Amino acid sequence: MNSLTRRQFLSTASATTISLAGIHGLQAGKSARPHLTLGFSLYGMPHLKTEQALQAVAEIGYDSVELCLMDAWDATPLKLNAQRRKHVSNKLNETELKLTSLMEHCSLPGSKASQKKVLDRLKRAAELGHALKPMQPPLIETTAGSGKWNQLKNEMRDNLGAWAKVAESTKTVIAIKPHRGGVVDRPEQGVWLVQQIDSPWIRLNYDYSHFTHRNISLEDSMRTMMPFTSLIQVKDTVQKDKKVHFVLPGESGDINYVQFLKQAVQAGYQGDICCEVSSMVFKQKGYNPIAAAKTCYQNLAPAFKQAGISRG
Repeated sequence: MNSLTRRQFLSTASATTISLAGIHGLQAGKSARPHLTLGFSLYGMPHLKTEQALQAVAEIGYDSVELCLMDAWDATPLKLNAQRRKHVSNKLNETELKLTSLMEHCSLPGSKASQKKVLDRLKRAAELGHALKPMQPPLIETTAGSGKWNQLKNEMRDNLGAWAKVAESTKTVIAIKPHRGGVVDRPEQGVWLVQQIDSPWIRLNYDYSHFTHRNISLEDSMRTMMPFTSLIQVKDTVQKDKKVHFVLPGESGDINYVQFLKQAVQAGYQGDICCEVSSMVFKQKGYNPIAAAKTCYQNLAPAFKQAGISRG
């Protein structure tokens, strides 16, 4: 795995400086005119070729997109050779979709030997992001894995320090998502890790669906996480037989997305609102990825207008 070339580094330095300035502005609560993008994660299109998926997302009307780099998906770095990377980059430019994030699935707990593979994976993801969008490289977002928080938090803190070095060396923000049932599953746990590392390259991914039905309010979770958040993902949950099931964003009717967007902006957030389709949904028989993406858009796009928040 080669590090970024000097040309790649210099071409992204100014964009990175702007990005980090934005991060510090969020932390200081100095957001200007509300400005968000509405995006769709290709995690919800597991069997489509990337170029085909990008075209569909653009035609629906989305502003932005997240690529999924997990092994079974088309866009994993090991599957995208130089020619494919050029095709994907051209398709992003042609559709004018902003590439906001790359979804990975990395485990934060683990030995130094196991973490070496994780670090290599993060480096490959960062390299791909810079290859596809050298002037506006996307962030990498991932959950933290499984385990018990109290037993593993110090180990994760130490490992996250190594992640931060990769993030800084590749000029790529890494955002950790607190995930229901995971080793990091509460807002304050994610914040603790970020504060321990104290690096502008290590941030959080906020997804309220992982806090619903758990006595964690939208207001409290946003208040806790927004100063450290660089990506917001959205989907809904429903409770059946005392079990929580993920559904498409807007489908449960439990989340007022107009208020959701307003609160995010009031908390200083300026970035992507990325619709995510859970595997609980796309593994269902008869699942149609294009129809799902259209439903997500129809449920979320009107909320921006009603909230008075511009997109682009």
